[in-house]
Amino acid sequence: MDSKSIKNELQNILSGKSEVSFGEPIQAITRYLRESFGTSEKTQKDESNKSEETARLIDYINNHHFWSCDINFGLFISSGAEQRVFIKNSRKVLKLNDGIYYASWVDYLNNLLLNNYFFPDTAYNLVGFYKSDTDILYALVEQNYIEFTQLTDLNRVKEFLQANGFNNTRNNDYFHPDLGIILEDLHDEKVLTSHEILYFIDTVFFIRPEIFWQGL
Repeated sequence: MDSKSIKNELQNILSGKSEVSFGEPIQAITRYLRESFGTSEKTQKDESNKSEETARLIDYINNHHFWSCDINFGLFISSGAEQRVFIKNSRKVLKLNDGIYYASWVDYLNNLLLNNYFFPDTAYNLVGFYKSDTDILYALVEQNYIEFTQLTDLNRVKEFLQANGFNNTRNNDYFHPDLGIILEDLHDEKVLTSHEILYFIDTVFFIRPEIFWQGL
């Protein structure tokens, strides 16, 4: 598929017009937040205050009974700047993410949709939201558990992404100039190798609106 067709498909997914794995609740929340602030897909989110957006998101969660605390905190396995990871069972992990990498919750939700399009083997299933004792709001997502069998060769990651139109910009960051999509921080803990296959388990996607939405 050429870049123009891919961009059109992605525009439809982020607009909620086309389906993607586990996309329905993510698209519904994104649509609600955009409508709440009177913004379109093309609008940059700098103008909206994230705390106000969070308040509107909590309204949605309350109205749709979308809180979830189906986590065994004793099965904690790792954490990073943006999330905490827990074992759910032998096939699944649960991840709590506070969206700290993103200027808005819509940007975080778009990241989930983009991941589910490009990497369906590690698609995120948004199962709800959780608020900590310190009043921090987290998205709770479920993902396939990947057991690595060897260390990831970052040159293989680079070759794979370049073959799919993503140029290496610096270190482990990439940019697709035709799609206007940035993919950041793909170090060897975010891309696992299992039986020679690369699995992208923690993606950080951003879009460049002036490129991504061009032609819509």
